[in-house]
Amino acid sequence: MGKSFTHRIRVEAHAIWLAARDPRTPLPAKLVGLLVAAYALSPIDLIPDFIPVLGLVDDAILIPAGVWLFERLVPRELLAEHRATAEAAASRPVSKWGVAIVIALWALIALLAYEFLTLGYD
Repeated sequence: MGKSFTHRIRVEAHAIWLAARDPRTPLPAKLVGLLVAAYALSPIDLIPDFIPVLGLVDDAILIPAGVWLFERLVPRELLAEHRATAEAAASRPVSKWGVAIVIALWALIALLAYEFLTLGYD
């Protein structure tokens, strides 16, 4: 079964992140790679995803274009090596305890923010 677009983007972004930090990667490719990986892995989009149609266009065009450019700037074998590492990392099981801890921390932060913001309104 084929991998989803989201899975492929995550694996590509991780591979590019790894390759951009590799000393064998040329400097121009490092700069492009860091920008592409940062954008792909960032929770903040140029155009928010909740905007119909346009929200997904930036992910569907900008990230693949960045991957295409990065592929032209690095040796094929180097990127293949990092893609294999990224794919292996993506297939690791997710820790349910880790997810629970992160959710609990976000809930605590939200509760503290709510308490702080409503402090003077009681």
